[in-house]
Amino acid sequence: MRNLLLILTLLAAFPTGYLLAYLARDELVSGRKWFVLLAIASVVASLPVAFYSSLRFPIILALFFIAIISLLAAWKSYDKKWVKKRT
Repeated sequence: MRNLLLILTLLAAFPTGYLLAYLARDELVSGRKWFVLLAIASVVASLPVAFYSSLRFPIILALFFIAIISLLAAWKSYDKKWVKKRT
């Protein structure tokens, strides 16, 4: 049951990422490098947490949630139909 909850939580990152990318369409291109940097930092930070923290599953889950959302926003920043043009 707990594994199902963890999987559903990680799967919820995809619609959350799409929603965030939709709401911030004008900021996607200018923040592209920061989205990638945030995703890399989240994945790298999950490694020491996996070995040294007593609350490893909730923290790792949150870090991977952030990484998925950030990578989705970075990916959608390349979509010309998705990104709002600055005027």
